Amino acid sequence: MKLLVRVIEARNMPPMDPNGLTDPYVKLKLGHQRVKTKVVKKCLNPSWCEEFSFKVEDLKEQLVVSVYDEDKLRDDFVGSVKIPISSVFDTVDKSLGTVWYPLQPKKKSKIKDCGEILLTICFSQNNPLSDLQSQIENGTMSPARSSTSSRISSPLRSEELTAPIKEEKSNKEKLSGLISQIFSRNNELLPPSVSNKMTELPEVPETDESEVSEDKSDELSSSSSNFEELVKKLEEKDEGGEMPANLPGGIMLDQMYAIAPSELNSFLFSSESSYLKQLADIQGSTDLQVGPWKFDTETGSLKRTFTYVKAPSRLIKAIKAIEDQTYLKADGKCFSVLASVNTPEAPYASNYRVEVQTSISPGPELPSGEECSHLVVSWRMNFLHNTMMKGMIEGGARQGVKESFEQVASLLSEKLKVVDLKDIGSEKEQALASLQVEKQSDWKLAVQYFANFTVISTILMGFYVLVHMFLAKPSTIQGLEFGGLDLPDSIGEVVVCGVLVLQGERVMNLISSFLRARVHKVGGDHGIKATGDGWLLTVALVEGTNLPTVDSSCLSDPYVVFTCNGKTRTSSIKFQKSDPRWNEIFEFDAMDDPPSTLDVEVFDFDGPFDEAVSLGYTQINFVRSNISDLGDVWVPLQGQLAQACQSKLHLRIFLNNTRGSNIIKEYLTKMEKEVGKKIKLRSPQTNSAFQKLFKLPPEEFLINDFTCHLKRKMPLQGRLFLSARIIGFHGDLFGHKTNFYFLWEDIEDVQVVPPTLSSMGSPVVVITLHPGRGLDAKHGAKTEDAEGRLKFHFQSFVSFNVAHRTIMALWRARSLSPEQKAEIAEEESDDKNQQLLEDESSSIKSDDDSESRSLQSEESGSFLGLEDISMSTVYSSVLSVPSNFVMELFSGSELERRAMDRAHCVNYSTSPWEFEKTDVYQRQTYYKFDVSVSRYGGEVTSSQQKSRLTDRNGWLVEEVTTLHGVPLGDYFTLHTKYQIEDPGSRSTGCKVVVHFGIAWLKSTKHKKKITKNIHANLQDRMTIMFSTIEKEFVSGKQQSQT
Repeated sequence: MKLLVRVIEARNMPPMDPNGLTDPYVKLKLGHQRVKTKVVKKCLNPSWCEEFSFKVEDLKEQLVVSVYDEDKLRDDFVGSVKIPISSVFDTVDKSLGTVWYPLQPKKKSKIKDCGEILLTICFSQNNPLSDLQSQIENGTMSPARSSTSSRISSPLRSEELTAPIKEEKSNKEKLSGLISQIFSRNNELLPPSVSNKMTELPEVPETDESEVSEDKSDELSSSSSNFEELVKKLEEKDEGGEMPANLPGGIMLDQMYAIAPSELNSFLFSSESSYLKQLADIQGSTDLQVGPWKFDTETGSLKRTFTYVKAPSRLIKAIKAIEDQTYLKADGKCFSVLASVNTPEAPYASNYRVEVQTSISPGPELPSGEECSHLVVSWRMNFLHNTMMKGMIEGGARQGVKESFEQVASLLSEKLKVVDLKDIGSEKEQALASLQVEKQSDWKLAVQYFANFTVISTILMGFYVLVHMFLAKPSTIQGLEFGGLDLPDSIGEVVVCGVLVLQGERVMNLISSFLRARVHKVGGDHGIKATGDGWLLTVALVEGTNLPTVDSSCLSDPYVVFTCNGKTRTSSIKFQKSDPRWNEIFEFDAMDDPPSTLDVEVFDFDGPFDEAVSLGYTQINFVRSNISDLGDVWVPLQGQLAQACQSKLHLRIFLNNTRGSNIIKEYLTKMEKEVGKKIKLRSPQTNSAFQKLFKLPPEEFLINDFTCHLKRKMPLQGRLFLSARIIGFHGDLFGHKTNFYFLWEDIEDVQVVPPTLSSMGSPVVVITLHPGRGLDAKHGAKTEDAEGRLKFHFQSFVSFNVAHRTIMALWRARSLSPEQKAEIAEEESDDKNQQLLEDESSSIKSDDDSESRSLQSEESGSFLGLEDISMSTVYSSVLSVPSNFVMELFSGSELERRAMDRAHCVNYSTSPWEFEKTDVYQRQTYYKFDVSVSRYGGEVTSSQQKSRLTDRNGWLVEEVTTLHGVPLGDYFTLHTKYQIEDPGSRSTGCKVVVHFGIAWLKSTKHKKKITKNIHANLQDRMTIMFSTIEKEFVSGKQQSQT
């Protein structure tokens, strides 16, 4: 009885590597059978799509699926899931289906959410399960027989189960055994060792033989079917899922061809196509034998195998290659085929497979109306076993695959028409091509203004008055009347005159509006082309719906104003419309700075000299939005009128960088002049970690980051990140993460508060936001004033001058007018001169010490993100001192100061313990290193948190320490954990265990050197501190006795 397991994909994997990613692979274990999948590099949502077959001997066994992260020295455990075999057997169809299983961590692991894995688990349907169950119970099924069938029939990767071969066999026997197992289709082709075992097996019941013959007949009948029928059958079973992701090894071919996807699929993979033969002739391959496509009922996919002999090269002789092709997807429009290539005669061939994935998808429609196909070929190396030659094998395979697909591209260009991307046009051009400005004639405009009850009733009333005047006789002069002045003679006549005057006024207003509409109907900034290179913003205003009305006519005259980086674009006016359609395109001149927001406001036109009434507004935030999602979007309008009517605008927004990566370098160069310090371009890995940390779009790039403290109720240690559009803070203290950011445009003022005792002797940067701005970052603000301004306090920078200058330069560049920039520059000119003098003197001092110079010059360290810290024991001892006396070391008492002073920590000061949550207290400490400890001097700030041990008597004190004024001090933070336990009621002493670990914030080649130095220093300091406690306790005890 065989158990089939398909490992499809995983999601939400925890990052296990310093780069914030994981190299996951899956191990499966059932009894003594073990297999594993390929390794997917640098991915938190990996996809494997691999199948395995297991022999089932006992229904009480469990299938263990474990996910690991591949590392150079030791692979890290991520999580696992256990599935009882009985739960699969007890189902009606002997299948658990395709289910997401949550991965369970180790018991003592800090990571609780390990992600999920998608598995398909079922029993093989080739043989009746009831008969197989009886065979197991009666003992007629031999383990060897079941294992052999498992090796032969594994749907996708049968070769993985054949890897365990005894080391005593020679290499020739290994290769021949492997080849025979790969080509085996029945018992006659098995190696002698397996055949001997087969002869010793009990006879199989006749029912099994008949079923096997039926399977063979089905297989032959399916192979005789033509390719088109098999693909059509596969399309009917397609469930409409997404295309498989490209393989991580890289893309070898990415091209579009003027051919329908189905026709390209037939050209590449049909049995009747001459493509393989022509390719073999070009590559010099011989003995090409192409097997038929067969429909696999177990996996529901098409498969075929073909063999050929690869041409010899200068280093390698001619070798035989076996290629297995399997359809992963076919729905009539999209096709994906995975090919696994095995070269048994090549060196180390049993350790790896070369896998190539061919994906075909529909391309954009050509101007001629022809169909277009997008062909993408990707590859990877799938290592079945670890080997020291991995790098050499992968490098050689990459070069061979690259040369092979250069020949493939050449052949396809001869047989098919290659499509040039320039002929198609960009996605932006295609989206905007359909927009045409709505032309409106004067007659249509007149109908909109005058085809209403007011005009018609006024005309009827005027006609009625004219007829009356014609029929009536002249009246006599009476009362106060005189010649030429005819006054109303009754109240009714006064009312009628008033109505006529009002009607006439309304008609005159309509005529005036109509004349203005004729003038402004083709107004606006539509058609104005952008100039320059840089960040190019294009906005297409398509239409609006349910716009509010403020006129008595229940219609409005709306127009839209777009504002970005201080530049505006205005649409034309749509008169008498509540659901206007503009179809207008606006381009903003290229900007050097990437835009953060686009302000959109809709107004009602009342005349060139009247104040426009706002019908609604909205703001497009490019930092919080993915620009690809803005290609076609309905945006709801804000405001009382707009929200009451549920008004929306239909926009298409495109943001392009016309200068590529050069614009980032030019921006950094411009900022260097403002800051007065070299700013280095960060690596793509660093930018990716930064974008992931704050969930930013891919165009955002990191400029600089600084270690500092966020001052709220208690100082919180973390890192301040500065990019072109945002300023963000990330802190992780004792597992509590603080993460927020706001835009530079949100900042109203930046001030510097002089050092105080509460700020640990460090200047404080106070950032004040505009009222109502940055509400998503409110949890990081220290105060909020009555007008809604949030204030953020940052202190304890390792290099305050550099941090302050960088913040001020970026703020000026983004949010200040030229007048404001000049005013601030004039105010701070003296401060800048003083800063330059300080920097010059510090550089002269650093030149005196060669080692310091070599360490401080390392500015290329990249931010790696925070990770789980590996803790090691630095001090462990049983003290003859009660635990409550040892805790005096953390009480802020005179005893604590004396102990720290003897440990060469001078100017030691602490803040009082403050209540954080139930049984948890927190405080801050500050001190300086004595010259005998560190020749650089340096300051230390730390956050301590104490709580009682949950499972035994004692205390746990955790400390996070930051070093200031020490070379590479901003590259790491020191984490220390003090565990103080009471061994029992009879003992008067206590046990003290101190663990420490280093959280690396930036990469450096001096990691080992720094770790060794800190370990030695910390070990000496712990010994001095706790020996001081013992001496003080003994001396105090003797004094009390005397």
